[in-house]
Amino acid sequence: MTRKNYFWKGIFLGAIAGGAISLLDRETRETMKENVQKVSGKVSYLVQNRAEIVNQMKDTAAKLKSTFEQVNEDVAFIMDKVEDLRELTPKVTDAIKDTKESFTPTADSERMNEKEYH
Repeated sequence: MTRKNYFWKGIFLGAIAGGAISLLDRETRETMKENVQKVSGKVSYLVQNRAEIVNQMKDTAAKLKSTFEQVNEDVAFIMDKVEDLRELTPKVTDAIKDTKESFTPTADSERMNEKEYH
């Protein structure tokens, strides 16, 4: 014996029954009528202007591709600059330390300066 699963069939029939019952309300019927008219107008436009829609989609895809490529290039450039900064930072730090040491008086030079002034 095979058992049939009526779950999905019941869901579908319940949805149809619920939709039909909701149409007993006048405001709901008017709203649905407006929505069906809008959708049918858009569908008929799409059917009549398939080539235009396809061209728009191709243009949009090309723009997206171009934007994606530009973003990739920008990210690669930024990553390159970050890497340059990583390599440069220790060199700059060392140069600053050397400069500081050059301008900071040592104990010997301070003693010499004191003897000169006395």
